[in-house]
Amino acid sequence: MRAKLSTTFQSLTVRNYRLFATGQLIKLIGVWMMFTTQDWLVLDLSDNSASALGVVIALQFTPVLLLTLLSGRLADRYDKRVLLFVANCTWSVLALGMSVLVITGIVQLWHVFVFAGLLGVANAVETPVRQSFVSELVGTPLLPNALALSAATFNSARIIGPAVAGVSIALFDVGPVFVFSALCSVAPVIFVVLMRPAELHREELPPLAERGSARVIDGLRYVARRSDLILPMVLMSVMGLALFNFQLTLSALAKTTFNTGAASFGLFTTALAVGALAGALAGSGRRSRPSVWTVLGAAVATGVCGTLVGLAPTYWLVVLLLPLTGFFMVFFAQASNQRVQLGVDAAFRGRVMALWVLVFLGSNPVGAPIIGWIAERFGAGASIWIGGLISLATAGTALIWQLHRTGTRLRLRILPMPRFYVVHPADM
Repeated sequence: MRAKLSTTFQSLTVRNYRLFATGQLIKLIGVWMMFTTQDWLVLDLSDNSASALGVVIALQFTPVLLLTLLSGRLADRYDKRVLLFVANCTWSVLALGMSVLVITGIVQLWHVFVFAGLLGVANAVETPVRQSFVSELVGTPLLPNALALSAATFNSARIIGPAVAGVSIALFDVGPVFVFSALCSVAPVIFVVLMRPAELHREELPPLAERGSARVIDGLRYVARRSDLILPMVLMSVMGLALFNFQLTLSALAKTTFNTGAASFGLFTTALAVGALAGALAGSGRRSRPSVWTVLGAAVATGVCGTLVGLAPTYWLVVLLLPLTGFFMVFFAQASNQRVQLGVDAAFRGRVMALWVLVFLGSNPVGAPIIGWIAERFGAGASIWIGGLISLATAGTALIWQLHRTGTRLRLRILPMPRFYVVHPADM
């Protein structure tokens, strides 16, 4: 057990990564508290309109569509640590501004729309930089472990944040929750300052006039030549659009389908996040690039679980299914992320990760209003199982294409326990 734990948390022995992970955990707890509280506030201000909630989520992620590729260019051209400092400072100022509007009671729905868009701008700049910065914190040998722990940090916050937010809303109302989440966002700013630049795993940046242009189009051409990068990105874009809208669908499911309160909605999000944390930790021991079959298998399982959640007829059955859904959802996303990051040249990492963030988060502006409309017209459950079926069909198609392309076959072994395995042409 001691050996397993030391392997699982090996990246935390690196001081700079330890500071980074701590700052991210504190901030993300606040972010998830804010998102949970914001969803509840929007439903209150809009008379339980799922469409209005979809608009807010779309505004949060529209800047990802517009700015992420440019942010990747910045990450490949400038000091990522400085960029993180600026982006996190901007987020903190905006979060404090939003909390003032809420706690004074003058907040209106259009205020939420505006701040959702502005926070989305800060997020569009920060996320690709943060993703590509991890390799500078720990170096290539520890990168799979660091990526898995970063996902575990994210999903730990998803467990703590919504659960605390649900109880806090019931006890204190939404205003104090917004203030607390805004204060949490200051943590990454402090910890970025405390890092030791000399211990970062990177080459010294040459003078600005001597740096490469790091053009966005070159990054796109680089990915276009790599089918091993395109496959996980296509899967993520479709599944992100169709199924990964649980911020919207679970709040609508709790409030409109099962008629529950804020604490019960927090239980939905927490149940999903418990499984997501397990999925992130399941990949923490990985030391090499995950195979395409790992990515495809996890994608199929995610589609199946999402479909079952949408079709579940009772509240407690949804609670029981969400951990399994969260596990495969994050296991798929993490394996895809690791497959992309461990397969790119360092000179292109910022732009490639920007494209990854674009397909991971950028589908939300398109998907959220559509999913919100489906939830309002046909019910929140339908918006989930339809997304699950679309995801399952996409993953199945990608699996068939990969089998045909490589000439491999899938076999089912019953004993000692049922599992699928891949047979390569040389083994037939």
